[in-house]
Amino acid sequence: GQTHSIEDLVRRAFAEVGIDALREKSLKLTGYLEYTVDELAREFPDAGISVITPRDSQQRGCQVSMNCASRERELYDSMLAAGVIADFREPCIIRMAPVPFYNSFEDVHTFGRVMRELLAEH
Repeated sequence: GQTHSIEDLVRRAFAEVGIDALREKSLKLTGYLEYTVDELAREFPDAGISVITPRDSQQRGCQVSMNCASRERELYDSMLAAGVIADFREPCIIRMAPVPFYNSFEDVHTFGRVMRELLAEH
């Protein structure tokens, strides 16, 4: 059989899906994540949650950074333990990046559910 490099396979997959479709999904996924973080901030006003990523979708990629002043490390560690993958940026930023090629709206919903459970516990 013929072998292909990972780069060839990725290039082929992008060509099949199309960059326009990926960008459209990226905008929707990131918008849904931003909405979810805003809802968490409203539901848990004492948690100090806020979106710090630019709100204008033309000024950001497929990521949302949130400030979680005071409990960020605890929340981040608990998120990872619950299977939610994110990045931690010192001093108090949790960054999520729903990549349109392999993340789903269900993944964002799961993030919201896990965060609600974690915030309600404390």
